[in-house]
Amino acid sequence: MTSADETPVRVGVFGLLGSGNLGNDGSLEAVLGYLRAEQPGAVVDALCGGPEAVTTRFGIPATRLHWNRGEYRTASRAGAVAAKGLGKLVDVFRTAAWVRRHDVVIVPGMGVLEATLPLRPWGFPYSLFLLCASGRLLRTRVALVGVGAAEIGNRPTRALVRWSARLAAYRSYRDAQSRDAMRAMGVDTGRDEVYPDLAFALPTPRASGPDKLSVSPGPVCVGVMDFHGGNDDRARAEEIYRRYLDGTIRFVRTLVEEGRTVRLLTGDDCDTSVVAAILDAVDSALVTAAEPSSLADLMKEMAAADTVVATRYHNLICALKVGTPTLALSYAAKSDALMDRMGLGAYCHPAREVDAGRLLEQFRALEQGSAELRQTLAEKNLIAARQLEDQFTALTAALFPAPVHVHAHATREAS
Repeated sequence: MTSADETPVRVGVFGLLGSGNLGNDGSLEAVLGYLRAEQPGAVVDALCGGPEAVTTRFGIPATRLHWNRGEYRTASRAGAVAAKGLGKLVDVFRTAAWVRRHDVVIVPGMGVLEATLPLRPWGFPYSLFLLCASGRLLRTRVALVGVGAAEIGNRPTRALVRWSARLAAYRSYRDAQSRDAMRAMGVDTGRDEVYPDLAFALPTPRASGPDKLSVSPGPVCVGVMDFHGGNDDRARAEEIYRRYLDGTIRFVRTLVEEGRTVRLLTGDDCDTSVVAAILDAVDSALVTAAEPSSLADLMKEMAAADTVVATRYHNLICALKVGTPTLALSYAAKSDALMDRMGLGAYCHPAREVDAGRLLEQFRALEQGSAELRQTLAEKNLIAARQLEDQFTALTAALFPAPVHVHAHATREAS
């Protein structure tokens, strides 16, 4: 807390925030909730991918992450290539100037130390390195809080990620394998801790769906993803996407043929194309699509469902957090680790090789064990809540140590 005669602490938040990914924004929401509760006098702003969206939704000032507005568009003409190159140089000074204005910078969650989705080294890994290097040079504490990590094969990306982690003043991870991955890449993780994903700290909405004791089958939420594999799958990206989409369509069509209601959900703006493809292929009034704008919206949808089948990592978190039995279309080891941590490790299916028949078998087993799984999730969520309290206590100690006040009488005696 800041008294009237103290300078307020200046806190920056950094990342691909406000760019259409609900999971990233959910992590930001959790950290802002922590700051408002524990550091109410802090002055907070963001350096992020979608500054207008962040300011509109969260009410904090925000600056665009990249000087070049065409950063994420493919550059083919000479002018566009030159603009990208110039932008990389300008961003060195822009990032340093922004970091200098802060006492602390927090990178809230997200998979910032992994490449489980297609990623170029000169994109976000370069931006994160600039942030952490600037923090070290300018003595601004940079904290990577509850982040995801994975071993990276691409050498330039691996080097940037490794050095970003080394230069950060504080690190914690959202699962043990993330910490193991950073250790394997040469980072000293001896003092780094593991906690549940920050999204587990968000409020849980009240269930407003059908009676969970009803005999008749209730709605099924299917969380989809514009999935083309990871960084090492570029050569067969289209094949992976087609197999994922075809398998999901067959699964949804079978549910509809059985008279089940299906609700399609997204986790990123880019997922809407997958929703459109499924709606086009399965022409039925039993299949509808939601338009969630936050993790809270996702949780409300999933709390109203009997079961969830989902791909995106934070879609899984939302379903697990509201206690709905969930089957993961797993695209990375982080999904398997999350499901195992929450007691549903047996209900994972590979997103790269969706087999509609096998998926349906796992889905039937999920529904048969529904009552027991709901109890398991309730217990696991209580544990996650306690662990995140520990995370925020540790973060306060690391970033906002209590000021040492010298009593007036002690000062007089010393003189």
